Amino acid sequence: MKHPTPQLVSMQAELLSALGHHLHQLRQKQNLSLDDIAAKTMIPVRLLSAIETGQLEQLPEPVYVRGFLRRYADTLGLNGDEFASAFPTSLQTKANKSFWYSPIQTQLSPVHLYLLYGVLVLGAVAGLSHYLNRSPSPVMSYASPQMAATIVPLASVEPTNSSGTPQPARSPQSAKPVRVALTLKTQSWVRIVADGELVYEGVLQEGTQQSWFANQQVIVRAGNAGGVLVSYNESKPKPMGVAGFVEEAIFGKATLPSSEGRSAGDLQSTENSEEN
Repeated sequence: MKHPTPQLVSMQAELLSALGHHLHQLRQKQNLSLDDIAAKTMIPVRLLSAIETGQLEQLPEPVYVRGFLRRYADTLGLNGDEFASAFPTSLQTKANKSFWYSPIQTQLSPVHLYLLYGVLVLGAVAGLSHYLNRSPSPVMSYASPQMAATIVPLASVEPTNSSGTPQPARSPQSAKPVRVALTLKTQSWVRIVADGELVYEGVLQEGTQQSWFANQQVIVRAGNAGGVLVSYNESKPKPMGVAGFVEEAIFGKATLPSSEGRSAGDLQSTENSEEN
C-alpha cells in the first residue's frame, strides 16, 4: 500500500477539522448526543469524537473515514455522499476542498433565505413601479363638470423626445399628411379625433409630448387651452388659447361631418390678433 504524502495528510487533516466542526454544530442544534449518533450509525463514540475534533491520527484509513462521514451526515439529514466527497482519499480529489470551505462557513439559514426573498420581491415591485410611472396613462381628473376624463385606447401616437422634436417615425402613421404634436406646459384634459374617429380622451400631465396623425383631419379639444402648445406639420408650437378656457382647433380639411370648432386657420388668425 502506498503511504500518503505529507501534502495529502495535511489536506485531509485540514478538511476533516472543518467537516467535523460542521457536524458537531449540526448535532448540537438537533439536541443529539454522541451516543445517539453511535446508536444510529454503528460508529464507536471514540471515532465520532475524533471526527468532530479533527483528530485524523486516531482514525483508520481515509476510505473508512469517508464512509464514517457519509453515515454521520445522513443521520443528521444531510446528503451523505455529497458531504463525504469533500474529504480526499487521494490528491485527485483536491478540487473538493474549495467546495466545502465556502458552504460550511457561509451556509444560508432560513432567516437569510427570507431576507433574500424579500429583497427580490422589493426589487420586482420597484421595477414595475418605474415601468408604470413612465407610461403617460391618463389620470382621472376633470377640466369641468361636463368633461369627465374617459380613458380611450390610444391610436396613432408617436412619442417625442425631451427637446420637443418628434422622434424618427417607427410606423407608416408618420407618413400621413396631417400631423399634430402637443406639448403640455400644464396639466390639461385633451380630446383627439382623427379622421372622424375618437382616438384619445383623458388628462395629460405637465411635460407630456404626444403626436397624432391622420389622412384628412385632426381635431384637438383642450380643457386648459393656455397650457397646451400645438404644432401642425412640424410648425413652431403655439398655445391653443387662453389658460383655463376650453378651446377646439381643426387641422387639415375642415369639411368632415365631425368638424366642429375652430380650424387651423382660425387658430392661426386668433394668435395673430392676440399678438397685435
